[in-house]
Amino acid sequence: MKLAVFAVVAASPVWGATCESLSSLRLPDTSITIAESRPAGEFTPPNGGQPLRNLPAFCRVAGSIRPSSDSDIRFEVWMPSSGWNGKFQGVGNGGFAGAISFAGLADAVSHGYATASTDTGHQEKRGNHAEWALNHPEKIIDFGYRAIHETAVNAKAIIQAHYGDAPKRSYFNSCSNGGRQALMEAQRFPADYDGIIAGAPANYWTHLLSAAMSGVKATLAEPASYIPESKLPAIENAALAQCDAKDGVKDGVIENPRACHFDTSVLRCKGAETNECLTVAQLAALDAIYGGLKDSNGAQLFPGLSPGGEAERGGWASWVTGPAPEKSEMYSYGTQFFQNMVYSNPNWPFRTFDPGRDTRAADIKIAQYLNANNADLSAFHKRGGKLILYHGWSDAAIPASNSINYYQSVAGKMGSRETGAFIRLYMVPGMEHCGGGAGPNTFGQSGVAKHDPEHDIDAALEAWVEQGHAPDRIIASKLDQEGRAVRTRPLCIYPQVARWKKNGSTDDAANFVCAN
Repeated sequence: MKLAVFAVVAASPVWGATCESLSSLRLPDTSITIAESRPAGEFTPPNGGQPLRNLPAFCRVAGSIRPSSDSDIRFEVWMPSSGWNGKFQGVGNGGFAGAISFAGLADAVSHGYATASTDTGHQEKRGNHAEWALNHPEKIIDFGYRAIHETAVNAKAIIQAHYGDAPKRSYFNSCSNGGRQALMEAQRFPADYDGIIAGAPANYWTHLLSAAMSGVKATLAEPASYIPESKLPAIENAALAQCDAKDGVKDGVIENPRACHFDTSVLRCKGAETNECLTVAQLAALDAIYGGLKDSNGAQLFPGLSPGGEAERGGWASWVTGPAPEKSEMYSYGTQFFQNMVYSNPNWPFRTFDPGRDTRAADIKIAQYLNANNADLSAFHKRGGKLILYHGWSDAAIPASNSINYYQSVAGKMGSRETGAFIRLYMVPGMEHCGGGAGPNTFGQSGVAKHDPEHDIDAALEAWVEQGHAPDRIIASKLDQEGRAVRTRPLCIYPQVARWKKNGSTDDAANFVCAN
């Protein structure tokens, strides 16, 4: 079904307080540290990031929220000086957070939104590290859910004080940890946002990071188990040889990895070891990565990675193998989590990891603060909230099946019919973590609506919330270096998949239908 183009009608606010006078605004547990009018043009983030250019004039408000004696939740709210569209856009964080997302603020305010971002209660300058959490349980709570909620509440109050009018609609769109934040908002604070997009959500945090440690132990238990980056092309080629054509189109992308069993034994070295084959120890490690987190009885506690995309830039080479042993993102996130959040021991030895014992320990200590896997979304649904999930099948950071598992848990709790009334799940063939990859991976997932609902997931959400037009298929594009679409494919509402009509170009979405 083709949807009509969705236009955003700019609101005409009744102006309230001037930007500078917001410095005296009183909010619970909050201090305003900056309230300044910014001219149109360039803004250089105070954290040393690259200058953000071509910005409209806006009011910048920064502050700190201290709900506990060990809290310092820093946030910023940016509001267009003119042309406000009457809406609020919350901006999420990736990884362990630790920094305000200035690029997200710039993107949102440039498209007419009042917007806000938070560092989630800590400042992290070393990348994927979590020393800030060591012996700081309140900071873990801030990171888990409190900061993103308190920022939304404060932002709305600041917006109303400045414009003299509350936002007509509020939206949140983020990916990875931001996807976890998105689901946390829908589950714990259903009144914060009217529409939410959760991309590749890290919502089952304790099991995701336990799965990371399981993969690390499998690949680093002994030197012979490590799979070097040089072997990733052979692994991907073998997966494509077995699975690519299953959907009737041989295009370097596996449409539905669940429909194909990848027999990794074809990769076993039959003679001298080369980059074209894997040793017995490496095959065991590979099977463990695909198999996911399992307890001592073999029961799966968290899904494994899906075959396909192993050799793509930014995929397995970064997350799984790394440039060398103990240099992967999987190693960094897993060890930082258990050392600083679970066991409060910076010297916790990762080789002692036991899937059953250590996953249980993580669940007991911090699942209540970090996991966003509650299947009961009735409160969010009751107030008219709409939720869209998406996940790339070639995601090497967060297994794509996790999103399917969460969606199915909601359907099991609330019923398939009820779930379909306010949730959509789109699986994205060939897409890596939050973007990139061999498949069409551009469909407007930038946090703001710019195009029409058939090609832009953000516009689709707003059309659903504001006009009642439930989204159907969404067209994703594969862009070349000049930004031109060289392939388009429909993203189908789960559990449907895109099927070629067996005529016309396989690079044109018009020649595909969504079917079970």
